[in-house]
Amino acid sequence: MEVAPTVTCHVLAMPYPARGHINPLLNFCKLLIANNTHIFVTFVLTEEWLRFIASDDPAPAQIRFATIPNVIPSELVRGADQVGFMEAIMTKMEAPFDRLLDRLEPPPTIIVHDTFLFWAVDVGNRRNITVASFSTMSASIFSVLHHHHLLEQNSHYPVNLSENGDTRVDYIPGIPPTRLADFPLNDKLSSRAQRLMEISRKGIIWTVKAQYLLFASVYELEPQAIDALKSELSLPIYTIGPMIPCFGTVEKTNLKTDANTKTANDGYLQWLDSQPNNSVLYISQGSHFSVSKAQIEEIASGLRESGVRFFWVARREACKLKEICGEKGLVVEWCEQLRVLSHPAIGGFWSHCGWNSTKEGIFAGVPFLTMPIIMDQGLDSAMIVEWWKVGRRVKKDGVVKKDELVGLLKKFMDTENDEGREMRKRVKQLQRIFHRAITDGGSAQSDFNAFVKKITNTAT
Repeated sequence: MEVAPTVTCHVLAMPYPARGHINPLLNFCKLLIANNTHIFVTFVLTEEWLRFIASDDPAPAQIRFATIPNVIPSELVRGADQVGFMEAIMTKMEAPFDRLLDRLEPPPTIIVHDTFLFWAVDVGNRRNITVASFSTMSASIFSVLHHHHLLEQNSHYPVNLSENGDTRVDYIPGIPPTRLADFPLNDKLSSRAQRLMEISRKGIIWTVKAQYLLFASVYELEPQAIDALKSELSLPIYTIGPMIPCFGTVEKTNLKTDANTKTANDGYLQWLDSQPNNSVLYISQGSHFSVSKAQIEEIASGLRESGVRFFWVARREACKLKEICGEKGLVVEWCEQLRVLSHPAIGGFWSHCGWNSTKEGIFAGVPFLTMPIIMDQGLDSAMIVEWWKVGRRVKKDGVVKKDELVGLLKKFMDTENDEGREMRKRVKQLQRIFHRAITDGGSAQSDFNAFVKKITNTAT
């Protein structure tokens, strides 16, 4: 693909190779080129991920895909060895990425990389290319990881969560008093967890050597954490918006899909259309990690006995769960999540609390049931339940049983009780704040425009 002569800024985007990281960075790149003919993007993927992405939706003309070899063994890509997967990314991707830069024409003027990929900062600095670190995590979890040494100094890492998990920590800048159990990977009984923490923190440490730090967030969601980081870090920090599929779009009419798309063919929107407003619980527990098989079966039995209407994205377990759950709901392997959350029939979101899902739930104005699984999800759950007060926890520790779930589900989906009304009122208020931030003149839109102006002026 030839680059137009009007291009003055060539962005090289390098995501972490996982769906929850690729999607927000790709959405960011699409926004970069919107109404801006001076920016061209090269989006780097492994060969395997390019096959997945190419089948999703064609890229705009100002975005081209470039590939590096599948350096991560397939058994790690599809297996449960998250430590091995992350270690392979950190040790095997840098060299082919570096070689790719030798072949690119024109040379990139800025590298925008996923914060976890610390080696991209080193590559950019060696080549005298501007680097922007793009965080798909919240600013709050970034602050926790950045100040991890404070946990060690206070003898709170590593910690035995079964003994001290409910201990509240109040010394992390920008973070309200928070349970140790809600901090990421904080368990001395797990060497795997400690290794994941070490790998994750390396990206945070290297960020200070980048020239920009971008958060796929909205300032109003976590102002204390963002202010704390801005006061400590010398590089410019921008909260550029959620980077979900319809960033900047607040009208539900814009969520329509053409008749020939996968969404329309699956028919689940028609099923939702037949349900009463605010009556359906949407359940999704992420695309990469999952709760235990025992917990899945308890959830299914609890749904059946509660009589609550539900829409469950269950992927591999879909067929079996259809048999267990009964006739009050729908189980599918895939859906367009934001479209479903924005449907008027949806009255609640049972979530694993990944950051992308958290932002989509707030965008749609839907209250949460939280069941975090790993890494940053515990803190996201604390944000939802304790800071914003727009959700309830399903459980703290262990497998939650069917009998407990039945009462929890009935109460959560009851829109008439006082607690439920207040929670729904708060999430609608937060939704309005969120929408204002991503429209013209809002905090996220202003930060995004300021960053675009900065990199295009620098490139000229």
